[in-house]
Amino acid sequence: MQVIPVIDIRNGVAVRAIAGQRETYAPLVTPLAATSDPVDVARGLMSLHPFAALYVADLDAIERRGENRAAVATIARAIAPARLWIDAGFTRDDVATEAGGETIDRVFGSETLALVTTSDAMRNDPHAIFSLDFSGSGYLGDPRLYADAALWPDRLIVMTLARVGAKQGPDLARFREITSRAGDRRVYAAGGVRGLDDLLRLKRAGAAGALVATALHEGRLTAADLDALARQ
Repeated sequence: MQVIPVIDIRNGVAVRAIAGQRETYAPLVTPLAATSDPVDVARGLMSLHPFAALYVADLDAIERRGENRAAVATIARAIAPARLWIDAGFTRDDVATEAGGETIDRVFGSETLALVTTSDAMRNDPHAIFSLDFSGSGYLGDPRLYADAALWPDRLIVMTLARVGAKQGPDLARFREITSRAGDRRVYAAGGVRGLDDLLRLKRAGAAGALVATALHEGRLTAADLDALARQ
């Protein structure tokens, strides 16, 4: 099972995400880095464990308030050969022009995908990952992209924003509902992981991996835990 650390970037700094309430996000304070500079945080996370991938959410790009491309590119170089998963609010119009690369995967969030036809680009892109995004009140995005599993690419994220940083545990019921329709696709969980026990629950539920942030920064998921999980 793969653990993918998460960095959320807003206004050029790494921020601590809590329950998807982006207006309240404050600069990240973590024992893994001396500053909230996203590159410092990325290096700190990679010093904890040889993660195979790291996920970056460019919140400014997602909210159409700007972008953090320079920081993202620097992170990609800093963590190589680990892969970078980048969510920058991709739409059908910018799929062809956004930077890719052999170590960069693009995350298409349903929150920002207005058109179901974007699924064609996702399915034909070997570096594409589709994130099914959920708020506290339900699914975010074109309902056809949720209802029709035939539109999904080979990799999926089940993103429960209301549980991000909230220490409530993963939404196993929702995760199981998606995996029951996903066939042989790889499905990753995001939101709510509190530590190793939650990761093991997700693994038993069929998760290919999980996106994690708060548990790493708070020391509730340790290097020893990650090593133990990697040996299983």
